[in-house]
Amino acid sequence: MRVLSFLLPLALGASVLAQEDAAPSGPSDVLDLTADTFAPSVSGEPIMLVEFFAPWCGHCKALAPHYEEAATQLKDKGIKLAKVDCVANADLCQDNGVSGYPTLKVYRNGTPAEYGGNRKTEGIVSYMLKQSLPAVTDVTESTYDEFVKADRVVIVAYVSSPTDAPAPVFSSVAEAHRDDYLFGISTDPAVAKAAGVTPPAIVLYKSFDEGKDEVPSEGIEHIGHERLEQFIIDNSMPLFDEISGENYGKYAMTELPLAYTFVDPSDEAAKFAVIKELTPVAKEFKGEINFVWIDATKFAEHAKNLNVKEPKWPAFVIQDLKENSKFPLDQAKPVDAETVRALTQGFLSGDIKPTLKSQPVPPSQDEDVFVLVSDEFDKVVFDDARDVFVEFYAPWCGHCKRLAPTWDSLGQKFADHKDKILIAKMDATENDIPPSAGFQVQSFPTIKFKPAGMASFIDYEGDRSLESLTEFIELRMRNKLSGSEGIKAQEGAAQTPIATPEVHDEL
Repeated sequence: MRVLSFLLPLALGASVLAQEDAAPSGPSDVLDLTADTFAPSVSGEPIMLVEFFAPWCGHCKALAPHYEEAATQLKDKGIKLAKVDCVANADLCQDNGVSGYPTLKVYRNGTPAEYGGNRKTEGIVSYMLKQSLPAVTDVTESTYDEFVKADRVVIVAYVSSPTDAPAPVFSSVAEAHRDDYLFGISTDPAVAKAAGVTPPAIVLYKSFDEGKDEVPSEGIEHIGHERLEQFIIDNSMPLFDEISGENYGKYAMTELPLAYTFVDPSDEAAKFAVIKELTPVAKEFKGEINFVWIDATKFAEHAKNLNVKEPKWPAFVIQDLKENSKFPLDQAKPVDAETVRALTQGFLSGDIKPTLKSQPVPPSQDEDVFVLVSDEFDKVVFDDARDVFVEFYAPWCGHCKRLAPTWDSLGQKFADHKDKILIAKMDATENDIPPSAGFQVQSFPTIKFKPAGMASFIDYEGDRSLESLTEFIELRMRNKLSGSEGIKAQEGAAQTPIATPEVHDEL
């Protein structure tokens, strides 16, 4: 699943805001590897996690205490953690493809693979335990109690035989998600009796909320891969948990809308009061919307990105991840069960419209390049009388800065034909793309062309020279121009006819 660029501030928040914790004192359970000891150490272990670091790296310093704690916890499981100083062992790090710090790699008998977990103690331990086990672990009467509590989410299938349904589907889902969850299977009637289930059964155990969820018994023998996978995804998320860069990906994977409650972490009483107040609402809409609370101090910029106008907490906002549409609660209203329930119901029914972040409409448009803002998007871009060529940019983007003078020259080139072809630009960090556009900006710059009289956009993917941009316009535009430019445009258009898209009904 793609990660949307508008959520990068949240996804990166944990690393950007990481504090440079002091290195732990005393004996360490993390092995120090050098160029001489690296190869024999990693090749001699069935599984080992290695951190490649630089002593001056702030992110490495932030990771250090979590890495140490994880090494201690995993020591009893026979899983070793090691580290390599890339300043003292530069050639070794280069040979292992290290290009940034910290880099974490899992070695199996000397063969490396990228580490896919988070960088907190619990995440490191959980990930490495999953990596050390087969995709599906055989659960016996003696291991049952420990196994179902071994991780935050554990899924167990109780079957009469490993070949009986739904065991094959269960195994395929386990193989696909071995990095995400622990999977176990038991054919022992005594284990099923202890679990209080009648085979075939699949139970998801979790260290939060109700503690477990069971797949409905009716038709379980015929459950498919996608249905079982969705059951696990839906039930592995807490009812009302904190969200950060560490767990955002799991929420995004569900593709459900996110209902954020921004709270001030310094006011514990107020934080727990609002969470308690909204928990029944979260339970009411479980399966339709994921409710989360978030540190308003750490992620104030994300609140702004979600169109929360004032840094006033608590604040509540629903975000449709698929459309990147935002529905903040009016900050003049209290954040309570009544107001949140009403907003949530209105969102689900489609009775309320999203709010769009927009810069003010410019009082005049005297430049050759039209300055487009969200409030005028539909009016300007969907004007059927004109072809429109838009650059969506970010002020901090280096590629955008390099394109700027060329884009200005392009605007100047067609300045006398604004009634037929409009060259525009839009700051996509300060203006939301309306749902009517049918796309979201994933990278900068993004360049789109909308032919006059057509509803769909054409992506520009050529080089960013003035000549190539001009040629693209001349071949794609539908309006006729006067003068030499118009003649050139029409000659190009005659050589390369524009196909009119077919219209199909959607199922």
